[in-house]
Amino acid sequence: MDVIRWTNGLPHPFDGFDELQEEINKLFEDATRIPGPRGIFERTFSPAVDVLEVADSYRVICDLPGMDMEDIEISIASNVLTLKGEKKAAQKQESDQFYREETSGGRFQRTLQLPLAVDADKANAVLKNGVLTIQLPKREDVRPRQIAVKAS
Repeated sequence: MDVIRWTNGLPHPFDGFDELQEEINKLFEDATRIPGPRGIFERTFSPAVDVLEVADSYRVICDLPGMDMEDIEISIASNVLTLKGEKKAAQKQESDQFYREETSGGRFQRTLQLPLAVDADKANAVLKNGVLTIQLPKREDVRPRQIAVKAS
C-alpha cells in the first residue's frame, strides 16, 4: 500500500521551485565555461605555457595558434621572462551566425620567474605551427660536469 500525501486540492505555494533551482544551476554551470576574464589579473586570452629543464638548458613552450612572430614580444630582465602579444580575433561578417563560439582573442602577458642559472644573452625563440619554443641555455658554471675517476 502506498502512502500518498493528502492535499486539499490547492497547489502548494512552493511547487515548481525545485525545477526553477535546477534550471538556474544549469545556467550558472554553463556560464563558468564561457571564456573570459575571471579576475582582476586574468585576461580574455592567456596562452598555455610549459617549462622544461633539460641537461644544458631550460625550454619554455607556449601555444600560440594563429599568431605570427611579429605579434609576439619576448623579453628577459632580472631573471624574469615576459611574453606579450595580441591574438587577433577571427573576422566576423554581419551575415555570420555562430552556433558555438569558443575561440577568443585579445592582448596577453605572461610573466615567468627564471632560475638564476639562465644565460639570457644566448636565449633564442622559434615559432613553428603555432607553438613558440624558447630555448634558455644554462650558464656554463652551473651545468653538470662529468668528473673522471683516476686509479691511483
